[in-house]
Order: sequence, then C-alpha cells, then structure tokens
Amino acid sequence: CGGCQIQELDYQKQLDLKTNIVKEDLKRIGGLEDVQVFDTIGMEKPFRYRNKAQFPVQMEDGKLKIGFYRKKSHDIIDIDKCLIQDEKNDLIIDIIRKYIEEENISIYDEKSHKGILRHIVTKVGFTSGQVMVVLVATEDRLKNLDRLIENLKDQVEGFTSLVVNINKDKTNVILGLKNINKYGNGKIVDNIGDLKFEISPLSFFQVNPIQTEILYNKALEYADLKEGDRVFDIYCGIGTISLFLAQKAEFVYGVEIVEDAIKDARLNAKLNGMDNLEFFVGKAEEVVPEIYKEGKKANVVVVDPPRKGCDERVLDTIVEMEPDRVVYVSCNPSTLARDLRYLEDRGYRCEKVQPVDLFPHSVHVETVALLSKL
Repeated sequence: CGGCQIQELDYQKQLDLKTNIVKEDLKRIGGLEDVQVFDTIGMEKPFRYRNKAQFPVQMEDGKLKIGFYRKKSHDIIDIDKCLIQDEKNDLIIDIIRKYIEEENISIYDEKSHKGILRHIVTKVGFTSGQVMVVLVATEDRLKNLDRLIENLKDQVEGFTSLVVNINKDKTNVILGLKNINKYGNGKIVDNIGDLKFEISPLSFFQVNPIQTEILYNKALEYADLKEGDRVFDIYCGIGTISLFLAQKAEFVYGVEIVEDAIKDARLNAKLNGMDNLEFFVGKAEEVVPEIYKEGKKANVVVVDPPRKGCDERVLDTIVEMEPDRVVYVSCNPSTLARDLRYLEDRGYRCEKVQPVDLFPHSVHVETVALLSKL
C-alpha cells in the first residue's frame, strides 16, 4: 500500500538508515557537522504498534474496497489485515465490511462528490484496551447503526464508543469538525507512563504509545527541569508533553491551534490532578509573542511542531525570551535541521540529538534535540 516503504529491510538496518537520515540532514541542510547524534532507539517488537488507523472506503466496479491508498494515488489497496496496526482493527474492518454490504450503505465518491460513507477511523487504548470507531460521513444518515453497534459490542473486546463524524467538504482532510456520539461518550482513555489521557476523535495522540513514552522521557531528560523552572510547550496538542513536564516544572504554558485539543489538554490536566499548567488556543506564531509580551516567561522551551517545522516568528520569540534550554521534538529531520541552524545563528548551540523510531518499517523518524544558550 506504500505505507511500509522499508519493511523488507532488516530491522537493525532500518534503525541505522534512520540515524543516517538525521545525520545527513543536519549536515546538509543545517551545516551542523559536530553535533552528537545517538543511535536511533528501536522497538523490541516492531509490529502491531499503531493505536490509530484511518481506512478510506471506495466502490470500484461494484466492489467494496476498504484499506489504504496506493502510493501517490487515490486508488485503494483492499486489505483484510495490517501488520503494524493493533489486531483489533482487522476484526473491526471485517465487521464494518459486512455491515456495509448487508445494509447496502452508500459509499462516497470523491469525483462526483456523491454518497455518504468516506472513511473509517479507529483508536485503541493500548493500556486501557478501550476502542473507539469513527465513521466519517457526508451526513448523519447511516442506516441501522444499532445493528453495527451490537456486532461491535459482541465481537470487539473493549469497544466503548461509536462516533459519526460529519465531513461534507471536497477535501483530502479526513475528519470534519462535527462529531455525533452514537454509542458511548465519544472518548477513550489511555496512559503514557503514569499519566492518563482522554482522547476524542479530533485529538492528536502519538500513534505508537510504547515509543512515545521513550520519546517524552528523553524530552524530559533534555529539559533537565529543576525547582522554579517555568516552561513554554509550543504546539502542545492534547497536553501530552506538557503534563510530562509539569511533573517536574513549577509551571507550564501550553499553546496549540486546535481548539478541541486544548479542551482535551485542560481535561487531561484535571484528570491527572495537575494545576500548574495554563493552555492557550491559537496559532503559535501569534499566541507565543502575545503571551510573552503580557509577561509570561519561561527559562525552558519545548517545541513539537508539525512536519513543516516552527514558524519563524515562534523562533524569533524564543530567541527574544532567551531561555537556558530549548528542547526540539521533531517528526521531520529536514525542517529540524533548518530550525536548528536558525537558532544556532542566534545564540544557541545544539548539544545532542536522539532519534527514536516511532514508525517501524516506514522512513519516518522522530527526533529530540537539545539546544543550550551560549
């Protein structure tokens, strides 16, 4: 399907490849040749690690296809199992496939923009065992959902939530903004380390919880928090890293553009009995300079931006704030290298970089970098 580009490669060789990708990007894009890059931290069992799956649905010549897009196309490879997804997904897809066929459910066609069911999204709590199924549809008109709910309840251990997500737009974005709970409360709970998190359909939650704990502990180690330290967590999502930091910091300010994620972040702070956090919703490049001008300051900054990296205004505010340490969590080594160069040219030194394999069998690699004020 194009998802596991390097699955045929020996796993140790995959890790070596990822270490080299990070080293090469730092050198080629960032001109950072003397930075210590550690070996990529891999998994003991690099299969069945994903807690979230997104399956597009398509009709082709009267045949139902549920699976993943073929590389660089919108043709669906029909699948009955995926070796990097939680095994419960194989069963869920089988149950939904039968439901679609037996109830003759209308399938969305992205060329004509007609039809109802677009995607199936699943979220599985690795520690809680709770399962959420999200049916992405153009309208709330999926018939006989009670029958599907009963089948999921009977056959899928931990099934706790069925949500219909409405997405009417002509777009490649999978989820719309409106969720309708058909069964359960539209959330699942999961843990990373000792912390508990509520996850809703629109929440961003790392897809590999085992490696996420390693990644976040590394970020916490690099932050090297002491009594009295205040932290900015920029691009904070549902507050996963914020809560890790708040265990050691005096106070944490989290910033995130997705309003639902910030609602979840506030709930997650309450869920874990933490009150030394404050969350702000909006574009990082607008909110961070604003709250800094209002007098909110930090001596440690953590950033975990999307693939495009940090907005330049965010980096400029960090430079102006002059924190002792910046911890940069990245899902894209090339934008990481670019942003590290920008900070190096403005009074920071990149001390060390630790790649972590969150996506075995793909070419993606997560990285944690530590910068110190010169």
